[in-house]
Amino acid sequence: MDDGMAPEINLADRGISANNPSLPPPSFGSIVTILSIDGSGVRGIIPGTILAFLEEKLQELDGPEVRIADYFDVIAGTSTGGLVTAMLAAPDDHGRPLFAAKDIKNFYLEHCPKIFPPIGPLGQLKRITGPKYDGKHLHSTVRELLGDKRIDQTTTNIIIPAFDIKLQQPVIFSTYDGRTDVSKNALLSDVCISTSAAPTYLPGHRFETEDKDGKPREFNLVDGTNVCTYMQTLLAMTHVSKLIQQVNQDFFPINPTDYNKFMILSLGTGMAKNKKYTVFNHIDKWGVFEWLINKGGVKPLIDSLNQGSTDMVDIHTSVLLHAPKYLRIQYDKLKGKTASVDISTPENLERLVDVGKKLLDKPVCTVNVDTGENKPDWSRGTNKEALVHFANILSSERKARLQKRNKLCREAPPTNPYPYPILEAPPTNLYPYLILEAPPTNPYPYPIA
Repeated sequence: MDDGMAPEINLADRGISANNPSLPPPSFGSIVTILSIDGSGVRGIIPGTILAFLEEKLQELDGPEVRIADYFDVIAGTSTGGLVTAMLAAPDDHGRPLFAAKDIKNFYLEHCPKIFPPIGPLGQLKRITGPKYDGKHLHSTVRELLGDKRIDQTTTNIIIPAFDIKLQQPVIFSTYDGRTDVSKNALLSDVCISTSAAPTYLPGHRFETEDKDGKPREFNLVDGTNVCTYMQTLLAMTHVSKLIQQVNQDFFPINPTDYNKFMILSLGTGMAKNKKYTVFNHIDKWGVFEWLINKGGVKPLIDSLNQGSTDMVDIHTSVLLHAPKYLRIQYDKLKGKTASVDISTPENLERLVDVGKKLLDKPVCTVNVDTGENKPDWSRGTNKEALVHFANILSSERKARLQKRNKLCREAPPTNPYPYPILEAPPTNLYPYLILEAPPTNPYPYPIA
């Protein structure tokens, strides 16, 4: 629409009714709410723990039936964050979210030891010629849980990126694209398997869809690692901005560059940023092996890409949005086994749960641009206090949208099955001409004087 005019509101065409408990679109409210979840294997249990706390606070405000997906316009995640995203937004048989946030921890505790089973020295050598794990348990579990559900059926809008290794470009799966491009309306199970396919750890995933003409479209996907893993926050922001530019009814009339309207919760999966590199005396002489793995087991190339991308996204977003519209919760001092993405012993998984719980009591932090380290922002209190404040804003926004939606539904005119307006029912006319008044009866074949 070139004239920038708001399209005519048609509640029925948009699937909006007074009986739907899901969050009405941003056009009914004042802000756009986004949840972003990082990736990193078993460490996905950390944001899962934080989300369980947030959902508990939302339920205290609005009742036990509400779910995380009832409050966010967009949920974005990649790798293990993409799996959590799908769990939060996939529909059950009644159209409600399939999982509560508290279920995420139990899912990881139950399935991670089978997805990442212990392997011996021979298994480590196998990584030279193939992935470390076969992925069979992950594939079967995801397919069993998600069945034939597709990305256009999610209870809120989701964004999950992967990387097409054949085309050498990112592929962004989203609810919006799934509804407008049938070739992007993939099975949720295929999307989850693809975004979880970390190179060298799990096998890449190939599948096909069909376009509107029945022509097959091929995907050869891995989880994107450093290309997509920490970019989901920016992906969500740019995706929403694109929809606003297209005058999408769900977002009009928000300005695409009015980032004051965005409210973002970004959850990290922890980092081992506390380790300091002390071997840079001869960096000018490093070759392939020194960049891939150096003394003490550090991996300069991988660590630089990972930490650089996540910090840049955090810095960029914090500049565009100010507290309390942007809340980033991340722990950068993981040590030992907790820093691993695939050590799934019960002891390590419980340690990661404990990291998530303790993170709630730590102060809200921002990234120091000069040192790259997290610095406390004492003016915002602890992460727990910030989440409680965040929950109150989310609850107020949802209530305001529901109230406006229900008001519009009550005021909506009755359905008219005719192609023209009905002012009042016309009198029945059985004749093919208009009768102004009934003529007197004349039984004779000539006029009556």
